[in-house]
Amino acid sequence: MPSLSRRITSLNAGGGDGWEIFYKARALRASGVRVTELTIGEPDERTDPSILAEMHRAATAGHTGYAVVPGIPALRDAIAARVTARTGVATTRDNVLVTPGGQSALFAAHMAACNPGDAALMIEPHYVTYPGTLRAAGAVPHTIATRPEHSFFPDAGEVRRKARETGASALLVNSPSNPTGAVYPRAVLESLAEVTRDEDLWLISDEVYDTQIWEGEHLSPRALPGMAERTMVIGSLSKSHAMTGSRIGWLIAPEPAIAALIDLATNTTYGVPGYIQDAALYALTADAKLEPRVAQPFRRRRALAQQILSRQSVVGLVPSGGAMYLFLDIRATGLSGIAFADALLDTHRIAVMPGESFGPSAAGFLRVALTIPDAEFAEALTTLTGFAATLAKAA
Repeated sequence: MPSLSRRITSLNAGGGDGWEIFYKARALRASGVRVTELTIGEPDERTDPSILAEMHRAATAGHTGYAVVPGIPALRDAIAARVTARTGVATTRDNVLVTPGGQSALFAAHMAACNPGDAALMIEPHYVTYPGTLRAAGAVPHTIATRPEHSFFPDAGEVRRKARETGASALLVNSPSNPTGAVYPRAVLESLAEVTRDEDLWLISDEVYDTQIWEGEHLSPRALPGMAERTMVIGSLSKSHAMTGSRIGWLIAPEPAIAALIDLATNTTYGVPGYIQDAALYALTADAKLEPRVAQPFRRRRALAQQILSRQSVVGLVPSGGAMYLFLDIRATGLSGIAFADALLDTHRIAVMPGESFGPSAAGFLRVALTIPDAEFAEALTTLTGFAATLAKAA
């Protein structure tokens, strides 16, 4: 066959895509092996039946044709109202583009912010898809390493140095963070905002976990002085309303950016199905109890994990302010995150994400999703810590 484009073949920069343990676990499950799955951020409680009922009603009522590309006006208005209420920044439908999930919004934001070949900065550890998404948008990803002893918060001085060194066009941040759970304090966000203003960068803020705050409070950098005109915010109903498979998200940006990105959507996704948008509108406006109901199991399991981990001294827990994950330090075992995750899956059929999937800064760590019933989760975490203790004694 003809050769594939360099754009496609270079998405993973010649390496893996970070999901190798996940693929291995899924292959085992497909072969009939029982695996405890703690890799992917997939809520174990599925989309609320009332949302599905609205989706069904909208589809059977005929909202199955082409939908308005930037999103139906009522949904854009509801998203704008939500953002205004949660951040204090006046937002209208002209600041909103409805997208097929947060992943599509992430791609669109970098298409808007970066010319082909531009440097784009991102904080490490970072979500697995970030580097490939930036490359798909034509940008060249550059990471800003963070350290566990500093709670994985980025250093503004390092961001400034890297921005000047690379001539970057954009900085991508994620708070609450996937994978670390870090919730950036105001001082950290203010220092990053200062850098973006001084260096004339776009700030792209992935806030899909903003309803999962366990300690501290969420602050959108778009709410800081002088930042609304240079910030693009990624949002999604995947985590807040357990609508992962519905593929419904949004991008918040200045009006000129949204106007230009509507052209991108017209030539790529051509919008989101209307019946899914109707269900999203219902989810955002009909029942204020839906979001805390989705978040509560993760809060409960986090507390359960803290109890289990407090009874041992081999596996460390990175302080986590938000998101549906634990970030565990297993360096005392002498194994890398990859080696530990592989051995845990082979020995105990428990699947977790190795820290190295999220960049070199996370070597020797694991991301564990809080996404299975409490009793199963407690059993898996107890098994994991016992396995780590055995390895540490042998090290």
